[in-house]
Amino acid sequence: MPASPFETELQSIVDDYDAVRKSSKYPDGSDLIDRQSLMTFRTRCVAAVERASGRNSQYARQAQVREPRTGMNDWDELAGQVGVVRALLHDMQKGYTRTLEELVRGDLFSDFLEMAEHLLNTHYKDAAAVIAGSALEAHLRALCARHAIPTDLDGVPKKADKLNAELAAAGAYSNAKLQQKSITAWLGLRNDAAHGSYTAYDEQQVRMMHDGVRHLITTHPA
Repeated sequence: MPASPFETELQSIVDDYDAVRKSSKYPDGSDLIDRQSLMTFRTRCVAAVERASGRNSQYARQAQVREPRTGMNDWDELAGQVGVVRALLHDMQKGYTRTLEELVRGDLFSDFLEMAEHLLNTHYKDAAAVIAGSALEAHLRALCARHAIPTDLDGVPKKADKLNAELAAAGAYSNAKLQQKSITAWLGLRNDAAHGSYTAYDEQQVRMMHDGVRHLITTHPA
């Protein structure tokens, strides 16, 4: 299996750091890593780890930039951050982070759904419908990837309804027919909102859609 973009980014940081260390006179590379390069390295570590594992993961917490601890300097802290990058890269390459990837996706979609819920609570049902529908379609595409279902045909992305039907046929849903029918209705509501057919649905229907999408993401992680 080819390396993911996250693995490629993490590997690049490790390779760049090791190349400097190899040429350095000191174990911490401080003769070749100036203050500006130091901050660049540290920022790359934090950003790459957060992108790959999520901001709330144990990896991300360990990688955070902080003041040097007693007996350590900034270059020692950088070495620790690169160590976190190595650990995450190792775990990803070994396939240990599958559940982590699912949680990250779930957190991402939950953020969109929280935004949609806020809009609903302030009676912006149309914007809420579009955002919840976007989270739904993104999750369908992620589910397709998990179940080895192509999301495009000859380079053209498949419609969400098509993906929904193929997921149902592949047994991706626990109650295929009922779930497929519900998702079809939610996608239809999203399309009405996106195309300005605001009287075709009411706020309660958007709320039911929102809750249904949240339940789908929770019970069928990608």
